[in-house]
Amino acid sequence: MKDGAVGVFQVLFTLFMYMLAIIIIGLSIFPGVALCFYVWNMSVSLVLLSRVLLLCMSFAAAYFIYGFCVMLITGIVRVLFGLTLKEGEYPISSLGALKWMLTNALVQLVANTFMDFMILTPFITFFFWLMGAKVGKNVQINSKRCADLSLLELEDGAVIGGHATVIGHSFERGRLILRKVKIGKRAVIGLNSVILPGCQIGEGALIAAGAVLQKNTIVEPRNVYFGVPAMSVKDRHKDKV
Repeated sequence: MKDGAVGVFQVLFTLFMYMLAIIIIGLSIFPGVALCFYVWNMSVSLVLLSRVLLLCMSFAAAYFIYGFCVMLITGIVRVLFGLTLKEGEYPISSLGALKWMLTNALVQLVANTFMDFMILTPFITFFFWLMGAKVGKNVQINSKRCADLSLLELEDGAVIGGHATVIGHSFERGRLILRKVKIGKRAVIGLNSVILPGCQIGEGALIAAGAVLQKNTIVEPRNVYFGVPAMSVKDRHKDKV
């Protein structure tokens, strides 16, 4: 595309995303708002302060109802639009790049409005599954900084620590590159660490807090990586020797 066409496309795509967000948020808010109106009308015989208290409780309940609804509706939208990402290289103006943008925009919608209440609960693993991630049993997720969820595989007992970043994309020479990320059984991704595209982390391995694991790194089972860029404890020991 020429620069002018790219600009027009970006504006149109942004407007489309706003419209889609209005529909998703509107549908998600509707049950809670209906509850508030119902409680207010049914409590007409009570004194005003009691009605206000009930209404406030209804507002709080409405927010959590919104959270569960936005998870489900976002997952349904992903399926309807066929937003399952596949590994490969895509021009910025391609359908693959468009799907990538739309998928992550949907994840951000949930992340920015409700995910703080989902962290370290079964609901966040359920949402990851809804968005295409492969999620094993007893997985613990303590971060909302995960993207490209349909490229993510979390095996049984895997842990993503607080504020860790896990992504399956990069931009190189004007092209979008998508690669899967696999986190093995009982592997632990430490606090504030960064896992880049194509990484495969073996069973029982540990990525230390604040480490940056470079693209396409293969971490052996039960190994420990730390530092920026992350290196194996075994390799660091060899260098010192």
